[in-house]
Amino acid sequence: MSQAYGMSKKISGSYEEAIPKVTEALKKEGFGILTEINVKETLKKKIDKDFRKYIILGACNPNLAFQALSSETEMGLLLPCNVIVYETDGHETMVSIQDPDIFLNIVGDNKKIQPIAKEAKERLSRVIAAL
Repeated sequence: MSQAYGMSKKISGSYEEAIPKVTEALKKEGFGILTEINVKETLKKKIDKDFRKYIILGACNPNLAFQALSSETEMGLLLPCNVIVYETDGHETMVSIQDPDIFLNIVGDNKKIQPIAKEAKERLSRVIAAL
């Protein structure tokens, strides 16, 4: 499954089992988790609305982030790479990862960003494949 701005995959196992599995697959590709936003809990707490199980993980590969920020200071607006894990209405578990190619659409002609985005996409594609 693919979207214009992400790479997605339905995976086996529960939502709760998926989060450490995704975290470990990211770690193997050099990404750490900087942020975790539990959307379900946040929406319930802030506006008293029920929502599906849904988490946003802010993943970062420090070496790639350093290269990107050194090449384009404003790249910080696009970091970290977001990874979402959620439960569908049919109780299936989905994982979607931000596609680094969106960087290229936003930064335009900056040739220094192209190889960084390419490497990030290769690594993140391996994460999706490993799940």
